[in-house]
Amino acid sequence: MGRTMCPGQDTAFWRPGDIYEITCGQCGAEVEFFKDDASRRCPGCGSRVQNPKLNLGCAQWCEHAKECLGYDPQAVLDSEGEDTPLVDRLIAAMKRTFGADQRRVSHALAVLERAKEIMRGEKGADPKVVLSAAVLHDIGIQEAERKHGSNAGRWQEIEGPPIAEPIMKELGLDEATRDHVAKIIANHHSAKDIDTLEFRILWDADWLVNIPEEYPDHTPEKLEKLIHKVFKTASGRKLALERLLPRPPIA
Repeated sequence: MGRTMCPGQDTAFWRPGDIYEITCGQCGAEVEFFKDDASRRCPGCGSRVQNPKLNLGCAQWCEHAKECLGYDPQAVLDSEGEDTPLVDRLIAAMKRTFGADQRRVSHALAVLERAKEIMRGEKGADPKVVLSAAVLHDIGIQEAERKHGSNAGRWQEIEGPPIAEPIMKELGLDEATRDHVAKIIANHHSAKDIDTLEFRILWDADWLVNIPEEYPDHTPEKLEKLIHKVFKTASGRKLALERLLPRPPIA
């Protein structure tokens, strides 16, 4: 039988103040934090913002903390986290490709943060694949517009993998990881030829970011129906229901 998440880390037991916003010192944008996030990327400028209210609670000493949190909390106390070097280099490469296209940069950073959240609840995913796919999933969008005059998903799926491959190879990612990420990029709108856990996490992260922009006028009933229809992971669906549906007023 699998181990259930302890109450200290299960968000169902958290109080309202355990999720809060911190102002980015670089650009002034608001960055949403969970109490056990060591740091997060600013959606405005992409810089890493440290969590001044970091509260690991029982995770500081629990032997199963890494399994619950998705990272080693003791390492967090000593550094920025094990995924920092790869993610930093991926983001730098993504920014070079997009240039002044801040809209696409911000979208990739937002999807990255949502993918990391979903990955916490979906055990067994390969972090290298998830993080790389999150940063690079839309990397072919400008080439799609240039060659086909359209940013439609089918053109992104065609143009993205050839651009992502040399980026990942230069960063030293192994062939299996590169192939997996490329296949995710080649299906991230159509979901035709892949159904791995890593793909499902990226798919849900992308929907979490896209729904508020693409369906601003949906009623709560339509939003709930859409969420249950399109989301592929339990963790992604739970986040969507919690964050995208309007909450009843507090009495």
